Amino acid sequence: MTIAVFLAALLGAMAIGVPVAFSLMFTGIALMFYMGIFNAQIVAQNMISGADTFTLLAIPFFLLAGELMNAGGLSKRIIEFAVSCVGHIRGGLGIVAVIAAVIMASLSGSAAADTAALASILIPMMRDAGYNVPRAAGLMASGGIIAPVIPPSIAFIIFGVAANVSITQLFMAGIVPGLMMAIALVATWMFVSRRENVKPLPRQPWSERARATGRAGWALIMPVIILGGIRFGLFTPTEAAVVAAVYAMFVGMFIYRELKVEHLYGVFLQAAKTTSIVLFLVAAALVSAWLITSANIPAEISGVIRPLIDSPKVLLLVIMLLVLVVGTALDLAPTILILSPVLMPIIREAGIDPVYFGVIFVMNTCIGLITPPVGIVLNVVSGVARVPLGQVVVGILPFLLAQVGVLFLLVMFPELVLTPLRWLR
Repeated sequence: MTIAVFLAALLGAMAIGVPVAFSLMFTGIALMFYMGIFNAQIVAQNMISGADTFTLLAIPFFLLAGELMNAGGLSKRIIEFAVSCVGHIRGGLGIVAVIAAVIMASLSGSAAADTAALASILIPMMRDAGYNVPRAAGLMASGGIIAPVIPPSIAFIIFGVAANVSITQLFMAGIVPGLMMAIALVATWMFVSRRENVKPLPRQPWSERARATGRAGWALIMPVIILGGIRFGLFTPTEAAVVAAVYAMFVGMFIYRELKVEHLYGVFLQAAKTTSIVLFLVAAALVSAWLITSANIPAEISGVIRPLIDSPKVLLLVIMLLVLVVGTALDLAPTILILSPVLMPIIREAGIDPVYFGVIFVMNTCIGLITPPVGIVLNVVSGVARVPLGQVVVGILPFLLAQVGVLFLLVMFPELVLTPLRWLR
């Protein structure tokens, strides 16, 4: 009955158009009334304590770093570097999109921001070259969701806080799966675009490639600094976010000189707006998380799926299917914040590595960003590329299937995540 109250309150509030954060608060209050322990202080205390976490400081700084990268010219130079290397290959602009997505993913960790930056620069180029624009937009969106998987990742920070899992280990474990997603996209793009009659860009001479590499050098060093510093213990993920923001500001203002003092107010304001949305979601979700634990909902769900606990792969397949369905209706952060407190006790009881589960769970929620009807990244790329959403949905299908295929591969072969993690540890 407790599960029914939880689902009815959450889904009912969302069905009538209540924003997700307030729906989560309403769900917590509904559980309190059902349990006979209503106290407004519980809501206030859990929201304050939930947001008052040092680790969560990484979110505003990584979001700020992403805004500074776009405003300061780092994103543009990364794309120019990729174009100089592979733009002349048939279908090369699609490969450029994936390479640039991987590099930018290692800098900001925001799927929507990376997708917008990629699409705004590459879609006009691909349109002029004669590419199928809806398919190209689908590729951009699919490349954008690599950002929350390759570190530094805002999604891993949220999951680590909600599920009490090491964020540093999540960062290290996400590198290989993120690269696998990129390889799958390149292979799929080369297959589906092989018959397109497009005009490749002229081959760049080695001197121009060297100049493009030099211009992008400051941007390309950034992920080495961030990931190297975390890996060798020079700073925590939260401190790495500060380093990323300061570095992006320094390079944009004093090296590339595209970021002016008068731009800073708008950049900081946009980062603050996005941060407020994410952190309010986190605070509201932790009210529900506390009550989910108090109401013993994980134990009830565990009792339902207990027959699967002895078969970890079957259990993971069922959970991934559940998350995939939920992800079609919810954004990334709410999905993580709602499901992780419910699922983690079951995962630990089944003996599944929490870091490994965190990687495939976050990857699954990322796939939800490119699945209708919500599909935040779908809407971003549709708006930036000026392509109707329905056409983008058709264009993204082969890439969506490729990402689901990578997810299935990781579920069936956990060592693809665990072995590189042991090396990186």
